[in-house]
Amino acid sequence: MTAPPPDDCLAHNDWICGDYLTTRRQILLDAVAQHVQLTVVSVALGLVIAVPLALLARRRRWTAGPVLGITTVVYTIPSLAMFSLLLPVYGLSATLVVAGLALYSLTLLVRNILAGLNGVPVEAKEAARGMGYGPMRQLLTVELPLAVPAAMAGLRIATISTVALATVGAIVGYGGLGNLIYSGMNSFFKAQVLTASVLCVFIATVFDLLLLGAERLLTPWRRAGRKRGVRTRATAGLKRLVTAAAPGRRT
Repeated sequence: MTAPPPDDCLAHNDWICGDYLTTRRQILLDAVAQHVQLTVVSVALGLVIAVPLALLARRRRWTAGPVLGITTVVYTIPSLAMFSLLLPVYGLSATLVVAGLALYSLTLLVRNILAGLNGVPVEAKEAARGMGYGPMRQLLTVELPLAVPAAMAGLRIATISTVALATVGAIVGYGGLGNLIYSGMNSFFKAQVLTASVLCVFIATVFDLLLLGAERLLTPWRRAGRKRGVRTRATAGLKRLVTAAAPGRRT
């Protein structure tokens, strides 16, 4: 039997193998695309559900305990059990994975959005009411913008967690890079396991940096507050926000 060439990393089953990247390029690209799609759709769906729940918990205080309790219990359900519970509804499909990941993201999103809303300074609310803002306008133009830092912190953690949890979707055939990780582990294909794992970390890092940049764009008053050394950044930012939005006002 002829021995493989010394530089044949695939034949030697090395952990780091450039030939794997070149020969499996399309497979890797398809897996990355599916992984990103699962993450984006799941987190977006979770956010759509979490915002109304957080607003409900804030408006009707008695619902805060049940909402936070239920979302926390859902987060503790093992992924295999979660997919088994959702299987009769969605079948073996990508929707099954998206639904499960969206439910897992709720506890992080709801808690942080609610914390951000509860952390809005009382002075900010009084200033908005003093300028004639109604409840809805105050919520949209004052409270939600000031809740962005806490909400974005939860969104960043939820997104990174979803990138990791998406790999579990491989048990139903829709796990993005998780499919490669699990098949590579079963066959002990070192290069495939390592490459797919590194790509998961890369995707999580990119998402985190993008969300961090979005947070900075959505909260310009925090940067201005740091430059001036102002301690009450949120309140100062609100005053600029309200003043700019008020008709007929000049700074």
